[in-house]
Amino acid sequence: MIDIHSHILPGVDDGAQTIEESLLMGKAAVEDGIHTIVATPHHKNGSYENYKNDITIQVAELKRQFDSHGIDLEILPGQENRIHGEFIDGINNDEILALNHTRYVFVEFPSSQVPRYASQMLFDIQVEGFVPVIVHPERNKRILEDPDLLYNFVEKGAFAQVTAASLCGFFGKKIKKFSHQLIDANLVQLVANDAHNTKNRGFCLRQAYQEISKEHGSIVTNEFLNNAEYIISNEFLAAAPPERVKNNFFSKLFTR
Repeated sequence: MIDIHSHILPGVDDGAQTIEESLLMGKAAVEDGIHTIVATPHHKNGSYENYKNDITIQVAELKRQFDSHGIDLEILPGQENRIHGEFIDGINNDEILALNHTRYVFVEFPSSQVPRYASQMLFDIQVEGFVPVIVHPERNKRILEDPDLLYNFVEKGAFAQVTAASLCGFFGKKIKKFSHQLIDANLVQLVANDAHNTKNRGFCLRQAYQEISKEHGSIVTNEFLNNAEYIISNEFLAAAPPERVKNNFFSKLFTR
């Protein structure tokens, strides 16, 4: 399996703090059935700034450490970008790092809101030739209240990535149910661990795919698996059109 979202680089954000922790995470990823992982440290989230060139160097060093410790895990560069007003400047100044240097770039919203300028920013990112991938929308308070926000973003060309732990129920029953509803509505096209450590924010991608298979069938499961490959290979994702969830009454039912 391919894991496109992780905080495995040591000492750069709220993920692994030491090289020893990174190595433990690498071993845990392999045990979870992962053969390729994308390192996506936080950038511009108010606490951490991790720029493209720095990440590329750090990924190369962690790859060397994996090789020297016999950890059979390919590591690729990426970045989890908090949406901010200078996002396009970051692209033009070569500070923003797309996933494995492809057209796909992670976009994170604050956990409690979706900025009013989000729609315009996602459009501007596409104008620059990139495809925004909204990370963990199932854990965003505003999207929980009004999933049609996500519909509008996906309809206009963005993609979305649900967290493996959300599908497995580790963020609670409500988040689990909502995550599966997002899959039903074709509002998410990717699943990833978003692992930060090996304790309370670890690896459960294998279990998440089992949940997808059980709830949504093998065809949907294969689409998610293929999309992870398409992301790192810079190919077009296989995604069904999203289903409208505009009706206010239905939106309330959506999260019950």
